[in-house]
Amino acid sequence: MPKNLSKSPAGKGPRTPARKSAPVAAKRPKGAVKAALKAAPDLSQERMVRALETIAAHLSAQGKPALERESFKQADAYVWHPDGRLAAVPRVSRVELFLLKGVDRMRDILMENTERFANGLPANNALLWGARGMGKSSLVKAAHASINAERKPADRVKLIEIHREDIETLPMLMEKLRDASFHFIVFIDDLSFDGNDASYKSLKAVLEGGIEGRPENVILYATSNRRHLLARDMIENERSTAINPGEAVEEKVSLSDRFGLWLGFHRCSQDEYLAMVRGYCSHFGIEVDDEALEREALEWSTTRGSRSGRVAWQFVQELAGRLGVKLTAK
Repeated sequence: MPKNLSKSPAGKGPRTPARKSAPVAAKRPKGAVKAALKAAPDLSQERMVRALETIAAHLSAQGKPALERESFKQADAYVWHPDGRLAAVPRVSRVELFLLKGVDRMRDILMENTERFANGLPANNALLWGARGMGKSSLVKAAHASINAERKPADRVKLIEIHREDIETLPMLMEKLRDASFHFIVFIDDLSFDGNDASYKSLKAVLEGGIEGRPENVILYATSNRRHLLARDMIENERSTAINPGEAVEEKVSLSDRFGLWLGFHRCSQDEYLAMVRGYCSHFGIEVDDEALEREALEWSTTRGSRSGRVAWQFVQELAGRLGVKLTAK
């Protein structure tokens, strides 16, 4: 019988092999133990510092280049979200540049400014203000598409829309765009401020006046129905309640002064309105007798109480639907 087996109690057969006890650790000299204990805090702290430095370097190496290489190559247009996310827009809802009628002067100025910016030359922030429905936001999107039409993917300008209510996060967006190799148009549609809204201060700092200033690869285009971005009653209220009325009004009106370009859009004439309608019909292949088209288009504008590019487009949609024509370019 093997020596490592022992008898079981009451002669009930052999027991399982007995487990060997764990070897006893060799005793260290007292002096060595004291030295190890004394050095332990310093070694732990040093390891922690090295680990934190490694993590920080890893995050720094991955953050901006990943955003640059991957995110900005997905599309030419994005929507900014206040949680720091840029959502790609694969297909921008826009109108072709040549279909915008009655805004030739504003179109030429904005196109020239945008082209200079895309080529890395100095350019101004632009405020497109004036009558509603006259193509302010359509012009910004059309200019962006036109500038990119013949550019290589690496040279294309990116369009980023930020919603009015998210203006306070503009500095965060600027930080993300500052070190990118692309050029960016930051677009704010229907910009205005009401009541005691103080978010306009974030916009002022980005336009001009902040320590860092606007990044050289970023330009801001905004649209508004108001030239000074404030309602008239707000300006009057500021003037009547402030200790120094001039300074109170200057604080808010100075925001629009920080846009280098002011492009005014005014209500169109009857001829311009009809030119818009005819342009849309020709582009989409809607065949209607010109006399009947003019009569119906004018009647439509009368029922809407205004003439504008938006009213012209709404009439064309109605006409195309009635005639069973899909709005796809010929």
